[in-house]
Amino acid sequence: MEEKKKLTRSDNKMVGGVCAGIGEYLGIDPTIVRIIYVLMIFFAGFGIILYLILWLIMPAKPIQ
Repeated sequence: MEEKKKLTRSDNKMVGGVCAGIGEYLGIDPTIVRIIYVLMIFFAGFGIILYLILWLIMPAKPIQ
């Protein structure tokens, strides 16, 4: 049986591991998620607040 994926912060982190965790969950390169995040900061204006909220609510990846 296939294990259910969980959205967690990644060990491959630049700041908090949020973008890398989202990239791993979606199966895409974390760099793409980081670029989208930077664009959200400049154009939408809520990127920093969203990142901080996700950093607080996303659990860390369990040590295996």
